[in-house]
Amino acid sequence: MGDSLLVIDEGTSSTRAMLVDADGRIGAMAQRELTTRYPQRGWVEQDAEQIWRLTLEAAREAIGDRAKDTAAIGITNQRETITFWDRTSGAALAPAIVWQDRRTEDACASLRGAGNEPSIQAKTGLLLDPYFSATKIAWALDHWPQLRAAGDRLCVGTVDSWLVFRLTGGLHVTDATNASRTQLMDLRGGWDDGLCSLFGVPRRALPEIIDCVGLTGVTATEHFGRPIPITGMAGDQQAAAIGQGCFAPGDTKATYGTGAFILTHAGATPPVSANRLLSTVAWQLGGKRTYALEGSLFVAGQMIHWLRDELGVIAATADCEALARTVADSGGVQIIPAFAGLGAPHWQPQARGAIMGLTLGSTRAHIVRAALEAVANQTAELQRAFAADGVDWSCLKIDGGMAMNDFLAQDLADILAIAVERPANVESSALGAAMLASVGAGLHPDLGTAAASMQHVGAKFEPAIDPLQREARLAAWDRSVGSLITLSD
Repeated sequence: MGDSLLVIDEGTSSTRAMLVDADGRIGAMAQRELTTRYPQRGWVEQDAEQIWRLTLEAAREAIGDRAKDTAAIGITNQRETITFWDRTSGAALAPAIVWQDRRTEDACASLRGAGNEPSIQAKTGLLLDPYFSATKIAWALDHWPQLRAAGDRLCVGTVDSWLVFRLTGGLHVTDATNASRTQLMDLRGGWDDGLCSLFGVPRRALPEIIDCVGLTGVTATEHFGRPIPITGMAGDQQAAAIGQGCFAPGDTKATYGTGAFILTHAGATPPVSANRLLSTVAWQLGGKRTYALEGSLFVAGQMIHWLRDELGVIAATADCEALARTVADSGGVQIIPAFAGLGAPHWQPQARGAIMGLTLGSTRAHIVRAALEAVANQTAELQRAFAADGVDWSCLKIDGGMAMNDFLAQDLADILAIAVERPANVESSALGAAMLASVGAGLHPDLGTAAASMQHVGAKFEPAIDPLQREARLAAWDRSVGSLITLSD
């Protein structure tokens, strides 16, 4: 057995596989773009079979002829996206409903109106929103008869479950971080019968909840020419926090990818938010859980793709930084990226995106700068919510594809008035999955040792704008968001 690790990083827009050495260096990487469908307004679906097929393709390409040198596999994945398949045939029974999907807004409103949100939040740490998996599962069971018809053969799971089932040829498991995002798991226990009953989800269809580290299963020989153990698993945001070394209470990371997700290590007790943040499992080792406080923004990097693909404002995503620097400010333009509703701390699923403050003097540079500033402005909203819950950020560790944008990194430091650190390798989710797998395979004795070997220093950004300028910009942002919410009500 060698000391390389195959990491599967199954994201929203693409699925990737990387061969990672024990020192955290990426030796090979393969990527496949995923097809996302929008069959109705607010609906977001993917083909579960395509997810599996392209993930296997990418994994085979990345591993090449080094299967014999690969010690283990680590998996990280887009969270809350839910899949449905047949336990006997292994075939998908319906489209995967993506985490961004808003089709269950009315169901969430009905449950909220019936007074269910406080008890749900107390058990799960989550608020009632279409973002989470439970109402998606309930909707699918009500609208896709083939799922009910499958009876005991029906398997329901997040993407990690789907991939493990196909890789191993039948193992139905999920790790505690992914399970904590379904709104069906008690943060202090397992699947909750009361929640399953409330949402109408059959308990028998759900996977077994397991640790993030340990022997999950072994791949079928046909996939890589030899069996390879799967020894590490976590949802992408928890994996990123691990990859950023957020091991002490208060350590905070922000991942800027399709959306933006901020997690603060909260210790061994689930945090309770009075400001509409989320309590979630950070990781589970040896049956013991560590928790995090989280704020989620539904759209970040996807907004830049929208400017490129739908509006043609830029030719390539890499153009946005240079273009934003050609103007001194956004010229009064504000972009509120509520394309899939507003996430934390507002939780307004009915809100929709808007571009405000346009004049005849507004240019595409102003629009691009406003888009990048919107990411930092939303992060500042979350910073205030975290502070109100008693969690002040002394430093923010950033990662994800957008983190490579120096304009955004500096803008975050300016608007948050704290240092922003970026690692040399912004693929923190993949690195976290590699750390988990390395511990599970015995390559490192614990996560701290894995981090010491696999993390590498990057860049640091310090605040550099006048406090009055910062306050004025945030006040303008607050007015714009307030106006949008009023229009949405």
